[in-house]
Amino acid sequence: MKNIIAQLRISLLATISLAVILCGIYPLIVWVLGQGLFSAKANGSLLVKGGRLVGSSLIAQGFSGPKYFHPRPSAAGQGYDAASSGGSNLGPTSKKLTDQVKQRVTDYRTENNLTPDVLVPADAVTASASGLDPHISLKNALLQARRVAKARGLKEEEVRHLIKIHTEGRDLGIFGEPRINVLMLNLALDRE
Repeated sequence: MKNIIAQLRISLLATISLAVILCGIYPLIVWVLGQGLFSAKANGSLLVKGGRLVGSSLIAQGFSGPKYFHPRPSAAGQGYDAASSGGSNLGPTSKKLTDQVKQRVTDYRTENNLTPDVLVPADAVTASASGLDPHISLKNALLQARRVAKARGLKEEEVRHLIKIHTEGRDLGIFGEPRINVLMLNLALDRE
């Protein structure tokens, strides 16, 4: 019986010690380091314009109208709803997905005045896994440049220069493709 009580005491002490370390001390250390070294990122990479919160550089927002670059389509809730993040779960053999993509390709071509021989980038017509990807491909941005320039009364070269400035390279120089954060680019356009 003494052995059982001793083992119970050791188990209880180990559980309490690990709870204090893993549920209290460790999260506190991570929080302090995050706030001290990466404050903006640790707080959601929020963007403020004119004293007003306009969004986060980590989460897509829906932009419509010809004077803005448009993000990837979203499958999150009713569109760009961070509380309902997630994909559509439609597979490659889904008729619904095929019909959605065909309609999006048609809409994209019409909206950007593209001829039928121009290939539409996949990220322009398919939602990301989270439905909230803030980036579009360089090709997608370049295909939208003419529409945006015309709607804003700018030269297309000015808009292309802004795209170049806001192009983010590959992660660690080798992973992924160059991309553009749509919110950051649209905010830069509003400053022009």
